[in-house]
Amino acid sequence: MTLTGLFVPLITPFDAAGAVATDPLRALAHQVLDDGATGLVALGTTAEPASLTAAEQDAVLDVIAGVCAERSVPLLVGAGTVAALQALAGRPAVTAALTLVPPFVRPGEAGVLAQFVALAGASPVPLVIYHIPYRTGQPLSVAAIRRLAAIDGVAGTKYATGGIDADTVALMADLPPGFAVLGGDDVVISPLLALGAHGGILASAHLETARFAALIQAWLDGDVAAARSLGHRLAALSAALFAAPNPTVIKAALHAQGRIPTAAVRLPLLAAPAPRLP
Repeated sequence: MTLTGLFVPLITPFDAAGAVATDPLRALAHQVLDDGATGLVALGTTAEPASLTAAEQDAVLDVIAGVCAERSVPLLVGAGTVAALQALAGRPAVTAALTLVPPFVRPGEAGVLAQFVALAGASPVPLVIYHIPYRTGQPLSVAAIRRLAAIDGVAGTKYATGGIDADTVALMADLPPGFAVLGGDDVVISPLLALGAHGGILASAHLETARFAALIQAWLDGDVAAARSLGHRLAALSAALFAAPNPTVIKAALHAQGRIPTAAVRLPLLAAPAPRLP
């Protein structure tokens, strides 16, 4: 399995009473798929999962899994423990788990490798490793990523290192077979696709979904002129949407469009003002 295309990590909308708004979530899931998304991500960091109760997490996953089953599209689910991964066994709609490199403890590359060997061995679905060192505090060398890619049960990575550097170029120049690279830094998704990424997990694609899907397809098709034009415009949009902590600006934009009932987020996030989009 090689994951390709556009995956939208869905926000969790809240109603005026502060509860999870499941009907708007369902409508949002259908809309981004109608507009060209390949698949969805449930309970990623954009969904504010740490602020949701276990019951709310189940409700969110029920909605998104139901849409993915109905539409026959891939579903990635944020899950980072053996218990969370094993709970996915009863959900046939789940394609893979999005699993964060262990944050904060900085276990070193050997510790990260051992952790993913254990998680992959316990998981009923393949893992997509979420590599975001500016949040986790744990950098990984190209050699370490290649060792992770060789683990049975690891399907790819959400690659969000904060930019395009020499390590990025070296990794993309010789990707392990069957190992998907899905960009996770929205502003630089176009250059990563130009280097050979298979797609993206892009919170910005809540807006302009069709254009983000077209950007990915243009690079996959080798249509450089179209891809460059789209990439320049969408990078400016992503910069505006990430001007405050994610997903505050995205929620403000979706609320302004009437697609979710409120722009509310939960602490420690604070609501952002309505954005000025390019």
